[in-house]
Amino acid sequence: MFIPLHDGKPLKVIRFQFVTVAIILATAAVYLTTAAFTSDTVLMTIATGYGVVPGEMTGHIVPWRGFEPVPEPLTLLTYMFLHAGWWHLITNMLFLWVFADNVEDAFGYGAFAIFYLLCGLAAGLSQVLASPASPDPLIGASGAVSGVIGAYILLYPRARVWIFLFVPLPIRIGAVWILGGWFLLQVFSYFLPREGDLQVALAAHIGGFLAGLAITFLLRSKLLIRVGG
Repeated sequence: MFIPLHDGKPLKVIRFQFVTVAIILATAAVYLTTAAFTSDTVLMTIATGYGVVPGEMTGHIVPWRGFEPVPEPLTLLTYMFLHAGWWHLITNMLFLWVFADNVEDAFGYGAFAIFYLLCGLAAGLSQVLASPASPDPLIGASGAVSGVIGAYILLYPRARVWIFLFVPLPIRIGAVWILGGWFLLQVFSYFLPREGDLQVALAAHIGGFLAGLAITFLLRSKLLIRVGG
């Protein structure tokens, strides 16, 4: 795992990454609201009610404690605004802050908002397909953020990013190497034999990344910034 710090790529089209900031603020607000509950039972109820539970989505299990505040398909949108802890929230939002502004610059405000939600939806569906009977709730923005990473690689393959990696000193490395390596690690880890439950939703990461890559490639002629620019 690496920690991104800065990519040094200025915005070319939009004045400011308003949608990215709005997503970060909304996600942080949801976390602060849910973090006010200290009961594990309440937190699990929120996670299963608003998170994606593959077994509930596919009809293998009934809603936990009978609590279903939103229709199950709608959790494919609500789950990406929930997080399990401060570190979970901060890392996702840091990745979003470093990489999403330039993707928003290429898509434009409205299109980027739709793109982000579509990547999150694809990530959630990927996790459901990978574990259709699982009772474990999927929460977090990492699937949608993975889509942003997929788009970033295609849009800015020559970008260089300052990161923390293994040592507490920042290093500058090509985005295509560090982000491509991150994706390959997700794929490799997914196919590794393992015992017990996996806490990291690797299928969601892979699905979100591929969705971001595919959407960006298909819309490459309509984007505000040329792919590879």
